[in-house]
Amino acid sequence: KMAPYISAKHYISAKHKGIHITNLTRTARFLSEACDLVFYAASRGKQFLIVGTQKNKAADLVAWAAIKARCHFVNKKWLGGMLTNWSITETKLHKFRDLRIEQRAGRLNRLPKRDAAVVKRQLSRLQRYLGGVKYMTGLPDIVIILDQHEEYKALRECITLGIPTICLIDTNCDPDLADFSIPANDDGRSSIRLILNKLVFA
Repeated sequence: KMAPYISAKHYISAKHKGIHITNLTRTARFLSEACDLVFYAASRGKQFLIVGTQKNKAADLVAWAAIKARCHFVNKKWLGGMLTNWSITETKLHKFRDLRIEQRAGRLNRLPKRDAAVVKRQLSRLQRYLGGVKYMTGLPDIVIILDQHEEYKALRECITLGIPTICLIDTNCDPDLADFSIPANDDGRSSIRLILNKLVFA
């Protein structure tokens, strides 16, 4: 692990063979506070977005948690400007929804083969990158980020727009960038699964 940020040292309980160990007491405390926030916001109809695009770590867990919680998610790739250029994203989402309607109605099969192939590739790409936000009609109220380093672009967009964030903070992350930090191992599937499970059923 990299050397921790000064502010992250409060979340470290020990160091073993060069690896910093997270203070689980603090993890439990901050996770509980995050769950309280999620429960409060959800009870008032706030919209959530979960971001985790690491294929081997969290992509499938992100989709599972979001579907359970009926919220939006990005688990393939963060498209730059997804939030800060919302008008462009909204246009893509309208296009995506229109193409899905055309597909369900069987109209794509009536197109010439070459045109149909182009449209199907476009639809496949939109499904891959925007499938988790296809029902999003505006900016999210809260964004849950599972890896500060990997999802830094998403985090910066949230900071720019003033959207509150809940971030998993490993020992090499900067907790000051997040509104609500949960000190935890963001490399382990079991750790990510546990925290998502707690947040989903908050």
